[in-house]
Amino acid sequence: MSDTGNMDSIIAPSHDFSLHKDAFGRLVFTAANGDIHRGVIPVRAFPIGAPDYGIAVTGPHGEELVWIEQLSDLPDTVRALIVSELANREFMPEIKRIVHVSSYATPSDWEVETSCGNTVFTLKGEEDIRRILRSGLLIADSHGVHFLIREMQALDKISRKILDRFL
Repeated sequence: MSDTGNMDSIIAPSHDFSLHKDAFGRLVFTAANGDIHRGVIPVRAFPIGAPDYGIAVTGPHGEELVWIEQLSDLPDTVRALIVSELANREFMPEIKRIVHVSSYATPSDWEVETSCGNTVFTLKGEEDIRRILRSGLLIADSHGVHFLIREMQALDKISRKILDRFL
């Protein structure tokens, strides 16, 4: 059986490599010189500020195999494989609205609407809310899941008022 199993390699000609998934669902990278690396991992350099720019494909031991300046440089099929892997690796729901908080003292339970649906999480302390970019926030819950607020001013008035009490 070949390295690709029954799947064809998807070649990214401008980068001189091919990429496919093996029978176990792992990404397989084949360099221009024929070197094969199984279980490769795409990693964003700037996942929040510039998610489509600066992606490294790393080997299973963390070594960089290729640097991709921007996803749009890749053929659609290669880009789709990388985006799919990144989505599985980087779970960061975006908060669209804060419905309710149990208390303005921490720890408190937050009921929120996110890009992935409604959820409730526990905020351990105010230090778990970090400012990012110009007016964005990154909120870590008690289990280490990060929630993103990309633009505070885009939230409704009630959500902004709740956030102001914690900032």
